[in-house]
Amino acid sequence: MADPRFVTCAWQIMDELSKSNQLESSLETCIETLARTVGCSSGSIWMRNTVDNRFYIVASKNSSDLTGISTGEDESFIGRIVKEGKSLIIDDCSKYPEIIEDKFFSSLFGNNAILVPLKTPFSTVGCLQLNDRKGNFTEEDRELLENCGALIALDIEDKGLSFSPNKGRKPLLSLRGIIKEFMSGEEMRRILKGIDLDIYEGELLVVLGESGCGKSTMLNIIGGMDQASEGRLIVEGKDFSNPTESELTQYRRDYIGFIFQSYNLMPNLNALENVEFIAEISKNPRDPMECLDLVGLQDRWDRYPSAMSGGQQQRVCIARVISKEPRIILADEPTAALDFETGQGVLKAIENIVRNDRKTVIMVTHNVEIAKMADRVIRLKDGLISSVRINFSPLHAEDLSW
Repeated sequence: MADPRFVTCAWQIMDELSKSNQLESSLETCIETLARTVGCSSGSIWMRNTVDNRFYIVASKNSSDLTGISTGEDESFIGRIVKEGKSLIIDDCSKYPEIIEDKFFSSLFGNNAILVPLKTPFSTVGCLQLNDRKGNFTEEDRELLENCGALIALDIEDKGLSFSPNKGRKPLLSLRGIIKEFMSGEEMRRILKGIDLDIYEGELLVVLGESGCGKSTMLNIIGGMDQASEGRLIVEGKDFSNPTESELTQYRRDYIGFIFQSYNLMPNLNALENVEFIAEISKNPRDPMECLDLVGLQDRWDRYPSAMSGGQQQRVCIARVISKEPRIILADEPTAALDFETGQGVLKAIENIVRNDRKTVIMVTHNVEIAKMADRVIRLKDGLISSVRINFSPLHAEDLSW
């Protein structure tokens, strides 16, 4: 008798693959669906990068950032599954020396795992991995995952996707085991519960999650506006977890720029003067008029905030940030107070500084549509990373709609 779970699961996957114009966002949902159906707590989708012929995690349901992790065809279980085209059930990972001896794979595989090739009649494009099932995996689980994996593989092959992994790139900034606690009355509340994340130069990273999940708290820790209760902040390989006041001031001045939901412009200064104000106190500032030109406001340099729309004020804020030449720009809900048209203009300005100026931007938002323009997307849930995905072909801001 056919597995009664298959029809429901397959329908959900086909519906998700067909309705999304970005396969990568669908892969994230597919992992969630398959993990929920089989009863697993985590999982990943690996894809072959044809440039170096290695396999990379492109989407994961996991509490750590696994994007950029890779393995060769002859280096691990992943390569073996793709090479042989056969599924593998590991009921007890502790019985496999090659998993135990490798600290990374030990944490990745958990207590048990199932590995299923993502294959079409003509090729195998990757591997689906699910971990930590309550109880052993069954043959029905294997059959269900193989059939659903074939649907995913066909969609990947049909769209002919390629991607640029982060292998070989050193993180500009890393978070390791970040925990943040607050006193709420007499009770200690843990907002962040152990965040592991790498952030690379020249990428747009979008952070999604419901209110209260810890998005802004994480942003403030990265920006040096708050300090973690536990864990490490590593900046270009140097531990920056307990900086002196002088080091913190220098870090905020030289590394970090903030784009706030509220624009925080000086009301008695015009657009150019608002940018000049920040440029004058920066170490190696960029020409203020050039910064206004980059955000499309060169002809409104003499306007005061009261004479500008919300979108124009936000773009002045972006120009002000650019003027100080920060390494990382943090944007907390930069379009939340704007209508679609003005919000899209702000996103075009952000896209420009990422793609043309190679700035790193970390953007927190509730708007899932905005995530389609990101290089990577992470979701936070209850103080932890719940999933991470790579966007193979990020959309342009002008192609977004909500």
